[in-house]
Amino acid sequence: EMISSKVQLNLFLFLVVIICNMLPDIKGMCPFVEDSFSRFPSQSNIYGLCQAGEQELLAATLKGKVVCFRYQDLQKKIRPVAREIQFTYIPVDAEIVSIDAFNKSAPKRGMVVGITFIKDSGDKATPFLNIYCDYEPGSEFNLESIAQSCLNLELQFTPFQLYHTEVHCGDGSSETVFLLSGHDQRIHLYKENASLHQFEEQPVERLFPELQELPSNVLWLNVLSIDQNRRLTAFGCQNGSVGLSLVNQKGPEILQNWRVQHDSPISTVLLFPLKQETFNLLVTSSIEMAVVYRDVEQYGLSRQLCLAESDQCDAVLCALVVDLDFDGQHELLLGTYGQDLLCYKFHQPTGAFEDKLQLLWRRSFKSPLLSLIYLDLDGDGLRELAVLTLKGLHILQVTITDKRQNKNTLTLIYNRSAKKRKKKEIPLYTPDIEFLPKQHVVVQV
Repeated sequence: EMISSKVQLNLFLFLVVIICNMLPDIKGMCPFVEDSFSRFPSQSNIYGLCQAGEQELLAATLKGKVVCFRYQDLQKKIRPVAREIQFTYIPVDAEIVSIDAFNKSAPKRGMVVGITFIKDSGDKATPFLNIYCDYEPGSEFNLESIAQSCLNLELQFTPFQLYHTEVHCGDGSSETVFLLSGHDQRIHLYKENASLHQFEEQPVERLFPELQELPSNVLWLNVLSIDQNRRLTAFGCQNGSVGLSLVNQKGPEILQNWRVQHDSPISTVLLFPLKQETFNLLVTSSIEMAVVYRDVEQYGLSRQLCLAESDQCDAVLCALVVDLDFDGQHELLLGTYGQDLLCYKFHQPTGAFEDKLQLLWRRSFKSPLLSLIYLDLDGDGLRELAVLTLKGLHILQVTITDKRQNKNTLTLIYNRSAKKRKKKEIPLYTPDIEFLPKQHVVVQV
């Protein structure tokens, strides 16, 4: 028994050493605390979370359920509430693949929700795209009404990511469209026909010539408008290929294309601006380290910066670029299948000519991370971090203990909520108040 105990102890110490060598020593502390958690009846996936309007989230589960999450005033307190929305024409045996939502571009009014799912009839699985939009005046933004107004489209391909982006029309106006990737190695475009009050599939090359002749199935797509006339379009493929295009939106006309090959399927591509109006591309994959391609408008995909240790927590499934500490500089968040949320920040070491990406902190969860969204859910001017995992939805709020950061943050809150206070009563924060959120229990409706 003593020998057996020694063997077990040695094995334990050996595993500890391995884990310590795999994971870096993180001195920074995560600035978030969990405000609420909503458990779902079944798991979701990387395409299963979207923002609906300014202060609501829609989360789709594989078993055909769609949950709306928001904060609302209950018994004179702001509480998180999760309720199921009954979207029509989704069979009970359907598996939801992806969900997305957007508000129509002005001067049009209304919210549009898109849901892709696969109906399993036993001997045959049939994919569908449902697009929900209510044209009745007064109901354009009411989710319950929108959920009853459905356009049901049968698909000839297995759907992946459902994505929306705004395009500039020839007459100077703008319109928001759906882009849907599929296993047929194509991107499908769905645009509203205003006269018929419905969405129709149109040839993608009319508005997105850069999305023709794709090298593989696209798993993730991201579009960023640089100015009124130009945009950057990035996509990541199942075979590890990454594509980037600079496009003149008048025409439209491709100004330049870039391609680079990675060694594993691409899970996320994310375009984001940095200082001096340079644009960068974050790429995450299932095996390799996450990388940032710097100043892509000038250098394309030739300047690569690796995120050290990002390959030590299993596959990276989701990513987000936001300013978490309110210093005007972006942080990069990575959500992993290894149940860790990693935070990186640009910094320039002494004597170095270029910025580096440093791992600031890590926060562990109890299940794999699938999706990240940063939004102001409770309307106080300070954004929350929504983290979708296999088990449900976590809402994290930032804690502020440093007095200088506290004053800067509360000033930011005041500026952001100035317009909102005209419509509804929101507490006025002062620099003497510490923002220390407390955990809530989610009310299931």
